[in-house]
This record gives sequence, structure tokens and C-alpha cells, in this order.
Amino acid sequence: MTSTKKPFALVFNGVLALLFTSLLAGPSASAQPAPQTARQALLEMLFSKTPGSFEKHLPQATRAAFQKADTPSVASMVLGFSALASQLNTNGQQLQTFEAGPTLLLVENTQVHSKFEIRVERDDLQGDEDDIELSFHGYKDGEPQTAGAKFRLTMTMKQEAGSWRLNDISMTVGVSLTDPEFLKSMTAKIKPNITTTSGGIPASGTPQLTAMNAMSASNESAAIGGVRTLNTAEVSYAATFPEHGFTCTLSDLGGMGSGGGPTEHQAMLIEPRLANGRKNGYVFALTGCDGFPASRYSVTAMPADPSSGTRAFCSDESAVIRFSADGTAAACLTFGKPLQ
Repeated sequence: MTSTKKPFALVFNGVLALLFTSLLAGPSASAQPAPQTARQALLEMLFSKTPGSFEKHLPQATRAAFQKADTPSVASMVLGFSALASQLNTNGQQLQTFEAGPTLLLVENTQVHSKFEIRVERDDLQGDEDDIELSFHGYKDGEPQTAGAKFRLTMTMKQEAGSWRLNDISMTVGVSLTDPEFLKSMTAKIKPNITTTSGGIPASGTPQLTAMNAMSASNESAAIGGVRTLNTAEVSYAATFPEHGFTCTLSDLGGMGSGGGPTEHQAMLIEPRLANGRKNGYVFALTGCDGFPASRYSVTAMPADPSSGTRAFCSDESAVIRFSADGTAAACLTFGKPLQ
């Protein structure tokens, strides 16, 4: 009888031991963190304040090249995105990032009622590669400030040595000629400054004055469009070259048709005439960049001569466009009134 109970006791004790071991191991296994997604890695790379986060998500070959270069410009490039995040958190701006959902980053400035948003248009995971396509949107008082321009940045993340690395960046900029925002910017609430009689005929009664007023209104509309284009280009430039921030050199935003790819001194964001500072009778200029990387800028557009237009236009990093009736850039920057 003793010989039959002993094996049963041994088996029973073995089952208890196995169950006890499983219970102990179970919580430990479930506590293991989930693998980092490509999107989480991208957020960590671009916005984490932890030293080394940017380099951590660069390919090994890129990191090796940076180490060999060993120049101040390379060091500023590595630290650039962290500096950009710090800038966005200043001056009343609140920065939020999202690991899931349609929004990747949201920056709100409650002082001037503005908002900047980076949206995830596409997150295409295929094996060890993930293409994350981002779009950029600016708002002021709830109104879009991009004039229909569509700036897209695709970040290709690839698995390497057990972590996601930024393997490729591609950029596209486009404008739909039927986009409601673009069509709205074409009119931009420009009212020709034409004095008429009670019959609706120009007070001067001369066709020449009518033509001049029409040309002036056309030039002003084009100037407003140019200011909006430069605002969009500045946002794109700062996102592409965070170690530099905004630029106060118009030619840095140009370079279309020069060959090669975008660089810090030819970002290929605006067409040649605007990059040269003169277009449709207006003179464009960038000023007010502070520090390095720059977190501020001002853009002005003033008539080249009285026949080109009557008003000057200006804007800054808030993307709000203002005007001055006297046609001078200084007055616009100091006392300019927002376009209504």
C-alpha cells in the first residue's frame, strides 16, 4: 500500500511545483514591454530630450560617417531636432506628441490663437520597413494659413540591430489649382483702391487710371500670395534643417532647377523670382532671425515704386499677414493691421 501512494505523492508534488513555477513566471513574462513601433522611434528620435536619442535611431553607417566628420556643423545637426522641440515649447507654445491616431505633433500658442499640426497621412508597415508620410498644417484663429500648399515629408524607418533607424527622407511640395484655400488666397480680400462717381465710373474718367488701379490690385494680390509662400517655405525649411531653424536669406529657400538635391543653401522651396527678392512689382525681404537655430523671422513685401502698389505686407512665424497703407515695410512691421 505504501508503494502505491509514494508515486502519486511524487506526481502530485511535481504538478504543484510546475503550477507554482508557471504562476511565478507568468506575471514576469506579461510585464515585458511591447516592442517599440517605428512611429514611437521617430518621436523619440525627433523630440526626446534624452542625450543620444537622435543618434540612436540613425543607421550605423551614418553614425560612423558623423564620427569621422567630427565638425561643429555635424554636431549641431545631431542636436538640431532637440533644439527645435525646445523652441516650440517657448513663447507660450504648448507641444504635444501622439504615438497613435491621425496627429503626430500639435503645437498651440494660446497667446496669438495659432496652431501648428503635423499629421500622419500614411503609415505603411511592410516587413522590416515602415514608410511614415507626414503633412504640415498651420492655423490662425481657426483659419488655414497654408494657402493650399501641400508639403509632405516621408520618413522611411528600417529595422537594424533590433531597433528602428531612420533610413530615408523624401519631400514633396505641391499646390492644387482647384484647392479652396488656394483660390481664397488668390482673392485674399484685396479691394482695388479705385474712387468712383455715383455712376460707378472712375473719378478720373481715364482708362489709364483704371488700368493702373487694376494692375496695382493684381500686384498686391500676388504680394500676399508671395508672403504666404514664404511662410510655408520657412516652416518647411526649419523642419528640414532644424540645426539652422528659420532663415533670413531668401536664396536659401530657392535653388529650383539648379540640379542636385535640397541643401541648407538651396532648399528648393520657392521659385527663382521670389528667391531673388523681386516679383510682380514688389520687393521681398527676410529679417529678424534670432540665434542659431533661429526661432523667429519676419517677411516683408513692399512696392518697388508707387505704380506697383499702394500697400506693404508683412508676416512672421505666427503666419498672420498684416498690411500698412503707406507702402513701407517698417510701418507694416511696427503698426501693420491684420488682413480682414
